[in-house]
Amino acid sequence: MRRSKSSTAFFLLLYVFFSSAQVQAQLSPDQLAAKTKGIELYNQFKAISAKPQLKIAADAGDPEAQYYLGEAIRTNDKYMTAEAVSSYEAAALQGDIYSMIRLAGEKNDLCVAMKNCSKTRKEPGAWGKMALDTASARSAEGSAEAMYLKYRVTGDDKWLEQSAENGYVFSQYFLGIMYRQGHGHFLLPSRRAEAIEALMKASAEGGYPKAMLEYGAILAEKNDYQGFRHWNQKAAEAGYAIAVFGYGYYLSQETSEFGFTYDPVNSYALLSLLRELDGGGGMLDRVNSKLPELSAKMTTEQISQATELAKEWADTHPPLSFFPDKL
Repeated sequence: MRRSKSSTAFFLLLYVFFSSAQVQAQLSPDQLAAKTKGIELYNQFKAISAKPQLKIAADAGDPEAQYYLGEAIRTNDKYMTAEAVSSYEAAALQGDIYSMIRLAGEKNDLCVAMKNCSKTRKEPGAWGKMALDTASARSAEGSAEAMYLKYRVTGDDKWLEQSAENGYVFSQYFLGIMYRQGHGHFLLPSRRAEAIEALMKASAEGGYPKAMLEYGAILAEKNDYQGFRHWNQKAAEAGYAIAVFGYGYYLSQETSEFGFTYDPVNSYALLSLLRELDGGGGMLDRVNSKLPELSAKMTTEQISQATELAKEWADTHPPLSFFPDKL
């Protein structure tokens, strides 16, 4: 379909605005540190603690921080507040497609009823159009992430497939999950299994921790326990909280069906790291049920060694994260 001259001019204007806005949003070292910490806390399901950190960078004009601040507010308050909408709008007007998609799905019925909608409020359909047009423009430039976002806007699987083909690790993982749930058309079940394995392998090798566990599980089903151990360890080393627990748990077993070497000191170190996850996710309950059982079999010296190993791990590995989907 041919785009009108006025439409083309509008999107050129948006492009220029987005580009200049992103250039202007330069964070100071302190603001960048606050943003990084805020996203870290959000990914640990600590939305309340994340808010003040994210607000520092959001107030400085950083669109990613503005999006995550909107997410933290919405998650904590359990609904789309005017404050959350305002944060999403600030990010969306700087070209953040994630924020556009959030706003496109929000009817703002509450703010209309309370008569406190933001002055920049657009109808959901307008945000949806902006999200589609922005994602389309960036997809045409080769952005695999934008292809994924275009899939989220249109629901057209071809964009998810193109995103995966172009190396976006989340799309590779997500498409693999979709295939496992029965999406897609395959003549033989073996072809479906091969496609799932190839996607999870690509995503795992690309560095996506959730795919590392999925690929490891596929290898275990094929009795490749060395591969299973490798990818569980890699996912733990990437900071994936579920994998840290799993790896620590396997090391606590005196006899392992998957061939893990019994190592109570490293097991205790890994599991004790997870005690900082005192927000959502239920991880603290798991750890508190396992650590006493493990420590009962250890000497005071071993526990002391484990405590030092935990500190060393925290200093040399990425922060713990549940890696929640960004949308």
